[in-house]
Amino acid sequence: MSDDDYVYDEVTGEWRPASEMAAQAAAAAEVRDSAGNVLADGDSVTLIKDLKVKGTSTTLKQGTVIKSIRLTDNPEEVDCRHDAIKGLVLRTEFLRKR
Repeated sequence: MSDDDYVYDEVTGEWRPASEMAAQAAAAAEVRDSAGNVLADGDSVTLIKDLKVKGTSTTLKQGTVIKSIRLTDNPEEVDCRHDAIKGLVLRTEFLRKR
């Protein structure tokens, strides 16, 4: 075996196979909604809670459909548009995939 086959995992303090570490990193990068469904660019989602939008007097009601979401670098947030609000960023804990 060569040294390239194993990678040091700083979390556990152990040397682990590189393929195992790559699979774990890919699973962590998946964006999931509140129900655990995997989200992708262009998906439609529904709000599961009334949300007050910072900087406006608008409240997005539970059940509001948001179309064509875009994933961000943060797996806990998605970028989207709503009729009344442009440049809206929502946390995935308040969304459910349609």
